[in-house]
Amino acid sequence: MPADLSDAAATAVEQCLNVAPDESVVVVTDDEREPIGEALYAAACAVTDDATVLRYPPAGQHGTEPPAPVAAAMREADVFLAPTTKSLSHTRARGAACDAGARGATLPGITEDVFTTGLDADYAAIDAACDDVLDQVADADEVRVTAPAGTDITFGIGDREWLADTGMVREPGDFSNLPAGEVFVAPETATGTFVVDGTMMPHGLLDDGQELAFEVEDGFVTEIGDDEIRADVEAAAEEVGDAAYNLAELGIGTNGGVEELVGSVLLDEKAGGTVHIAIGDNAGIGGETDAPLHLDGIIRNPTVYADGEPIDLPSP
Repeated sequence: MPADLSDAAATAVEQCLNVAPDESVVVVTDDEREPIGEALYAAACAVTDDATVLRYPPAGQHGTEPPAPVAAAMREADVFLAPTTKSLSHTRARGAACDAGARGATLPGITEDVFTTGLDADYAAIDAACDDVLDQVADADEVRVTAPAGTDITFGIGDREWLADTGMVREPGDFSNLPAGEVFVAPETATGTFVVDGTMMPHGLLDDGQELAFEVEDGFVTEIGDDEIRADVEAAAEEVGDAAYNLAELGIGTNGGVEELVGSVLLDEKAGGTVHIAIGDNAGIGGETDAPLHLDGIIRNPTVYADGEPIDLPSP
């Protein structure tokens, strides 16, 4: 395998997950992410004799539950890593694995370029940046986000807990995306407008001047200014009703090593100095909504106010 995949895989297994020789590791991947899955499996085998790799066909939508044998293997392992085409982050399988004491990382939509770039990071600095943002927002009842493209939305945090995705996954039940670097919350409610001008699936990196506008009222998206995204949400609504329109997440990027957006939601949502807002499922991040999708949109150049006071955002 390419040396750069090996190096990135070793960073994930040894630094981020801190795998010990007596631990079991399961790598969950799919047909389109096999090289990354195999690199992580090889890195795990270099540390422990109890490593397994499982592969299945790519899912059609982010948040789709994996096959039952995959979910069971995640739940029984000490450590899991999931480089998959579609995200397992917000699945019941991932939540059940962590509830059972497994610690792990998902790498949704990961590409070889993003894998090698995103794992070449100072995770101690990312950890410190997360702590700094948490200190500024953790006690706020209300958070407002504005941005030059037209975003002006206010979130009621309620009793929901802010969480940090630092990439340092060391304790039983811990979970992170890789690449890492964000502070996020599943707000109780939200009202206003958000305009995505960075990255959002299914489009990827938006063209200069391209903007996707969303109207939100009382915690639900009421207008979607893009035909493809509207179709995805409507398809999910046929299964779960209004839950598909849930305003699911407010996230703040804390990874100063991501210097420009590249079109990968996984990497771009971590970029320092950006905000991302998601629609759909948030049951896995402290919310109460189950939905078969979780759509993140990245917003450039935001200003974030915690109870009316602007906070200092990490710089890219």
